[in-house]
Amino acid sequence: MNRPYHWLAKYYDQLFLPFRSPIDKCREHVLRDILPRVQTACDLACGTGTTAVTLARRGIRVYAVDLSAQMCRLARQKVREANLPVHVLRADMRSFRLPEQVDLVLCEYDAVNHISHKADLLKVARSVHRALRPGGYFFFDVNNAGSFKKYWTGNVWMEKPGLSPSSCAMATRLNSTARGATSKYSVVKENFGSAATRK
Repeated sequence: MNRPYHWLAKYYDQLFLPFRSPIDKCREHVLRDILPRVQTACDLACGTGTTAVTLARRGIRVYAVDLSAQMCRLARQKVREANLPVHVLRADMRSFRLPEQVDLVLCEYDAVNHISHKADLLKVARSVHRALRPGGYFFFDVNNAGSFKKYWTGNVWMEKPGLSPSSCAMATRLNSTARGATSKYSVVKENFGSAATRK
């Protein structure tokens, strides 16, 4: 589950930039009454740490957790550049442990959809429960069958300055019999050799 994210990490911020504003607005809207009271938070499956930095800028003590070593490296770099006290931890969302319980756990960008076995969702829920203080909140988003049909059918190809042509391709297929979807990311290295694929 971890290796393909190593290759995706380098391009992550550029690839998901179009989703940043809608997700930020959604978070601010849904958590508008909660965020002013949050003192501690965990950005679970933090990727390159953008949300963790956003929360830390509000004065929240933040733990950023991701399974990918490369994502964690990039998150630490982003935190250093912002000069913010975010603690980046490499851990699996199914079994992570924080040094303290927090007021809020966030898991954005449909990261929960990356859990490939239904039985593991219970492990995620237990880990989040353990991480939250009594009365804490778990904020997450997921893609359901409707959103896969509407937004994620077929292939997505991106070509941008700083990205080699077709450096990342994403294909999602909805499997109505299994009541799920399969996402496949193909990242092509700068030398245009195939690097990794995730299903």
